[in-house]
Amino acid sequence: MLVSNITSTHPAAFLLIGIPGLEHLHIWISIPFCFAYTLALLGNCMLLFIIRVDAALHEPMYLFLAMLAATDLIVTSTTLPKMLAIFWFRDQEINFYACLVQMFFLHSFSIMESAVLLAMAFDRYVAICKPLYYTTILTRSLITKIGMVAMTRAVALMTPLPFLLRGFHYCRGLVIAHCYCEHMAVVRLACGDTRFNNIYGIAVAMFIVGLDLLFVILSYIFILQAVLQLASQEARYKAFGTCVSHIGAILSTYTPVVISSVMHRVARQAAPHIHILLAVFYLLFPPMINPIIYGIKTKQIRDHVLSLFQRKDV
Repeated sequence: MLVSNITSTHPAAFLLIGIPGLEHLHIWISIPFCFAYTLALLGNCMLLFIIRVDAALHEPMYLFLAMLAATDLIVTSTTLPKMLAIFWFRDQEINFYACLVQMFFLHSFSIMESAVLLAMAFDRYVAICKPLYYTTILTRSLITKIGMVAMTRAVALMTPLPFLLRGFHYCRGLVIAHCYCEHMAVVRLACGDTRFNNIYGIAVAMFIVGLDLLFVILSYIFILQAVLQLASQEARYKAFGTCVSHIGAILSTYTPVVISSVMHRVARQAAPHIHILLAVFYLLFPPMINPIIYGIKTKQIRDHVLSLFQRKDV
């Protein structure tokens, strides 16, 4: 039951309706969502465990991978439990402050995920273009600083939003047409001048995706130049093979973003559930697929996983 108590500035709670237009299919939709979330939990927890216990994996590449796995766990766990509660138990009510916290963590760690992918591109650049200086450049201290900068940037960019939303009156209803507290979905319920929120949200998204992706592309241009200068074809394949997993992670993260962005512009009249399903796909697909990509393409991780299953068989 929705709490109807309204304070002078904001409601006590919102209602998340799930996927509008597909409410009768929520139970069936929850099956692939739950499966994907379970895979994401198991895969990323296993990655973190393997990197933690295997001293041979305490290298920059795998430390950045651990950051990516932790970020993916937080992004999915911020939204999926409540989403499944909506689908299974019709538990649609969410406290106003819980909604702001969910929104803050979701957007902050999505920004941090982009920064970690950029750091991983820098790691591959140093490993291939400056191999003699790899250990002296990517020290444990620098890796820690990169992680702190990534988190600080994400928190700094997202901190204004909850405070701005807290100051609005919400006279356009209390029902959020979404299955989680997404920034613009909440802004649509607010009265008053929301132009700053609209502009700020778009500017941050363009700044993060555009700038990070630009530097990732530049890194791979330099990597490709260095690889093509190698003497033998075998050396080229081996060098570029170390980048395949990272390229897969980049594609799994940015492809849904591009598809969703294109859909918002060329299919504005599409049913709302199309956009929401794309948004959920963007949240679930990278955390689910990244551990699989790294598990298949990274020999050390693959061998460790196989050894765990072989011990169980014994």
